[in-house]
Amino acid sequence: MTFSIIARCRNTGQFGVAIASSSPAVAARCMFAEAGVGAVSTQNVTNPALGPLMLGEMRKGASAEEAVAAARDADGFPAYRQLLAIDGKGQSAIHSGPKALGIWTSASGTDCAAGGNLLANDQVPASMVSAFETAAGTLADRLVVAMQAGLAVGGEAGPVHSAGLLVVDRQSWPYIELRIDWLDADCPIAALARAFEIYKPQADDYITRALNPEAAPSYGVPGDE
Repeated sequence: MTFSIIARCRNTGQFGVAIASSSPAVAARCMFAEAGVGAVSTQNVTNPALGPLMLGEMRKGASAEEAVAAARDADGFPAYRQLLAIDGKGQSAIHSGPKALGIWTSASGTDCAAGGNLLANDQVPASMVSAFETAAGTLADRLVVAMQAGLAVGGEAGPVHSAGLLVVDRQSWPYIELRIDWLDADCPIAALARAFEIYKPQADDYITRALNPEAAPSYGVPGDE
């Protein structure tokens, strides 16, 4: 029901997740990231508690592999889970339980990993990793390209209805967090890409407004001079 990619930018230290699904509001349940720690996705028959658990393990110094193992061991139903994690060294780990739905597979690359279930074919994660590794731009740019590549080779077996993008930088809150929780007819990945293009030139301004409103540029609202 889901395909996703987790990644680290080795230049900026940012971590990010991008995800899409036939289920509603997939991003709210499945994507997690913490500045300076890592990024994770918990999907298939989802247990959202495993996201904070994996980040907590990595915050304490665990590798991505150790964090995934801890989540698998703590959960009562690991056969139903698909877990992806990437740590501060850019090392990734993946667990796909044997009861993952439909065609399920995963792929790892440099500073990234992708996985999915109920896929149209087994090439989707590998195509996402390849697209991410060869794309230019920011971490968020590359994550969006990866999602578009996964969709282009088939994506999920059924229609995709929701999508999300999460990037963390230096602050305790997200640098970018965009969600398309449900679309009936339009493609949520295309809608996510449009939302990102609108938000991208303003992302740094929102950080400035939080840290030092006096140094912030115009807010762009009526009455703001």
